[in-house]
Amino acid sequence: MKYLAVLVLKLSCFCVPLLATTDNLLANSLEHLARPLEGRSRRESSSRRLQSGEYDPNSNWDNSNVAPGQIKVLADLKGPGEITHIWMTFLGPYPHSWAKEGSANHQEMILRMVWDGHSIPNVETPVGEFFACGFGKRMEVISLPVVVDDGDSYNCFWRMPFRESARIEIENQGEKNISLLYYNVDWIQKPVALDTPYFCAQYNQAYPTQKGQDYVVLDAEGQGHLVGVTLFVRSRSPEWFGEGDEKIYVNGEKTASIWGTGTEDYFLAAWGLKKNSTLTFGTPWVEDWGILGQRTAAYRWHIHDPLVFEKSLLFTFEHYGWLPVDENPKGIRDSWNEREDDYASVAYWYQQGQRKSFGHCPPAKERALPSLDLIFQGIDFAESRFHGQGEAFVQTGSLWPDPGQLFFKPANEEEGWIEIPFEVKVKEPRRLILSLTRSYDYGIYEVSLDGVKLGTPIDLYAEETSLKEFHLLDFWPKEGRHKLRLTCVGKSQASSNHYIGFHALLLRERRPRVREIGRDKDRDWQTQPVLY
Repeated sequence: MKYLAVLVLKLSCFCVPLLATTDNLLANSLEHLARPLEGRSRRESSSRRLQSGEYDPNSNWDNSNVAPGQIKVLADLKGPGEITHIWMTFLGPYPHSWAKEGSANHQEMILRMVWDGHSIPNVETPVGEFFACGFGKRMEVISLPVVVDDGDSYNCFWRMPFRESARIEIENQGEKNISLLYYNVDWIQKPVALDTPYFCAQYNQAYPTQKGQDYVVLDAEGQGHLVGVTLFVRSRSPEWFGEGDEKIYVNGEKTASIWGTGTEDYFLAAWGLKKNSTLTFGTPWVEDWGILGQRTAAYRWHIHDPLVFEKSLLFTFEHYGWLPVDENPKGIRDSWNEREDDYASVAYWYQQGQRKSFGHCPPAKERALPSLDLIFQGIDFAESRFHGQGEAFVQTGSLWPDPGQLFFKPANEEEGWIEIPFEVKVKEPRRLILSLTRSYDYGIYEVSLDGVKLGTPIDLYAEETSLKEFHLLDFWPKEGRHKLRLTCVGKSQASSNHYIGFHALLLRERRPRVREIGRDKDRDWQTQPVLY
């Protein structure tokens, strides 16, 4: 009993600080509610109005469509006041009964906010990236200032004060409508002190990052404080991208006085970034570790630890990490190499006066990640000569990017095979990837290229249907014809059948330095297959 009492005491001492931290967090966010609050609450919304300006009690048509090239003004307010909450939603990009051709995605929409008639927008960022959702993908974010419930309900609780005016607008830079846009902008009409700083947010991108130049997240001049960073990375090399440190230059200093220990460390994780969502930091999207083309989205809110500056703040990331031996000039695998990955970010900060212009927010087509792949679509191989006996047809839906996948139901296990002939026109370093569907009635398939087996058989069974990339081979394919074959070798006990969903065969490009180094150019991949 004595030992048990000591153990309980030790655990109590360990847990109390954690509980106290959470309690303090909640108390600090709630304590102002027990005090008198000045001002008058107001709202601008998409709710249907009559010609008189009054709300229409007999209509539920509270949304609007925004055509390509058009700007929708969400709020045009007269101050003084402070915006306390923004909510919006709209249809996703995939075909819908109300938008049969699909809709613009949130990366194609630009969100702008202007306080007090400033000549430079205080906020200029794609809608998705502003809400910590990158790559045009819908993802769930659960944090204090930003909440995206179920990937489609966008909420922002940043406080946004203004003295004379506030304008919030969304521009559709896509090629399809923003469909069924609903929104609320909640604000309090009240006095705002002259020294109150303005809320700012700015997007930046580099596809890819430039050699010898750290990636810039924020370049601000004036007096203020940084309150958040979102970062979106698509790797253009195999292995881990995130060894680079954050380097922060305060008040014009030539050498960074705030210097981090690694990208994942800045985002308050360790030993890589794993999918999570907390009140002040998170990784709402992360793909298989180290794959070529891995996409990662992370956020960090400096709510309790703002980065304060009096004259200026320059926030940068090094873009260093691991490289495989065929991409490393030293011919070794190590952790400290300058990488050339695709970076995008949003910085969130408050500052006095009008902000400095910086960053690169190009048109929507240039914000979309450039394709790295030679693509051989599965739907092009639906003819009977490309597969065994059974039923084959094209399957479409939100799970598969246009134009869909080849869905094959073999008559039996022995007939479970698909062959994909393809042609290579230039001998250059590529990675062979299969984009396949996993589902509850799918089989196990062995992969071979030109008669050479690659890796171990792929079990396509999964409880929930999803699309997944399977990385198989790094090689320099010779010019000419090749043939990839998928052969059924059984099924999981949990699977109800031997089906297969073939979306695409991808030959993904490697960085130019792989070609320049040429380490594997003459390697015979058929006798020495390798996947870095």
